[in-house]
Amino acid sequence: MNGMNRLEIKQLRVLQALLDLQNLSQVARKMGLTQQAISEQLRKLRDLFDDRLFIRQGNSMVATPKALAMRQPIDEILKQLEVLLEPEVFTPQTYKGVFTISATDYATQALLPQLFSITRREAPNLKLIVRDFASDNINQLIAAGELDLLITFPEFIPDNLSYVTLFEEQHLCVTGYKNTFATEIFTLAQVAAHPQLVVSPSRANLRGSHDHWFAEKGLKRHIVMSVPSFSAVPDILHTTDMIAFYPARLLPNSKVKEIKIEALPPTFKVIAAWHPRTSDSGIHRWLIEQLRNL
Repeated sequence: MNGMNRLEIKQLRVLQALLDLQNLSQVARKMGLTQQAISEQLRKLRDLFDDRLFIRQGNSMVATPKALAMRQPIDEILKQLEVLLEPEVFTPQTYKGVFTISATDYATQALLPQLFSITRREAPNLKLIVRDFASDNINQLIAAGELDLLITFPEFIPDNLSYVTLFEEQHLCVTGYKNTFATEIFTLAQVAAHPQLVVSPSRANLRGSHDHWFAEKGLKRHIVMSVPSFSAVPDILHTTDMIAFYPARLLPNSKVKEIKIEALPPTFKVIAAWHPRTSDSGIHRWLIEQLRNL
């Protein structure tokens, strides 16, 4: 181990050059060093390996048996070091691996079908796993490498994660396609008073994401039902008199229709988030680029 600590890459390169050229001055020119510097490195190598390594014979340096025996291992070591230092070139068509995405119910419907169409076409050997989004243990899962990418909303991720905004989304007010309401624009007071369905994926309660917005206007929503996913909303509205706020990117849907209201709630951001340690990963960069293009 002491010898390993003393060995330098530069010394291996000197040894390799001496084995190839068998001449101190030629090695010095090739490496851009003085002949004295090469001689000093050779001195250190002789001390390290406890062998003369090269014996001067006229203008040449003749390798000892020990030096000759090291030729192949040195060539392999330096070649592997060159491979380590080569910049990563990511090619989707040849990439092989498994990638795990944690996505909200909304993202699974709005983004993943399009993303998977791209990955099947351009990265056919990439295998993808999609997990439900669970905000309670995100840090542990992503730090342990059990999750590679999150597609969610900014308020659901820890501050230590890197993220990029993919787009801004808008909730529209919708109801079942067969429901017959007045054709005039609904006031917010009328909307608040009407029986409503809300989506509450992380907490099972009768609260919605726009409660605060209504409260600022002095209104309290008449929420009568809560479901954990957006996928359930069209079927429920189709068979009831309720209304709901539904993401614009999930429309059109044959079971629901938009209700015109006097003002829409604030837009919200949809983001892709990842652990900073994977920021330079080729597969991460490529998948995030595809999501941004969508």
